[in-house]
Amino acid sequence: MRKLSAALCLSLLVAVTLPAQAEEVAVLDWRAALMETDAAQRSMNELRNRLAGQQQEAESLGQELQQMQQRLQQGESMTETERRTAMQEFQRKGQRFEQLRQEIGQARQQSEQQFLQEAEPKLDQAVQRVIDRHGVEVLVDPNGVLHSERELQNLTGEVTEILNTLY
Repeated sequence: MRKLSAALCLSLLVAVTLPAQAEEVAVLDWRAALMETDAAQRSMNELRNRLAGQQQEAESLGQELQQMQQRLQQGESMTETERRTAMQEFQRKGQRFEQLRQEIGQARQQSEQQFLQEAEPKLDQAVQRVIDRHGVEVLVDPNGVLHSERELQNLTGEVTEILNTLY
């Protein structure tokens, strides 16, 4: 009888604590929360607009280089001088293409770093609000969850909403 009572008490204790545990552990994809904010969308649009000319030039050069490469590989009837001139032009355009690619990449990286530096205190504030609101004791990244017996509460959308109010 004692064993049955102990088992019932233990079962009741587990049943009572389960709802409380449901909010103790939650998942947050902070990258998604940041990238879905209005501020991130504005930042990406500003970057796109700022780099539009370079991006268009790079695309045009890429197409020209492909066409030139095809002509050179097909061995169209060219004199040695024409072939040498075409190769020099190909190299010149290739260097310009590579330069543009690097400039665009650096601009993107700088823009991302600047956005993240500005967003970090706001993200911390938004996460803390959500943690306090839900009584979360353990917050994990979706990639950090190796196994869970139950679905973890996902706070990503709520953090995004708060971030939008902080900008």
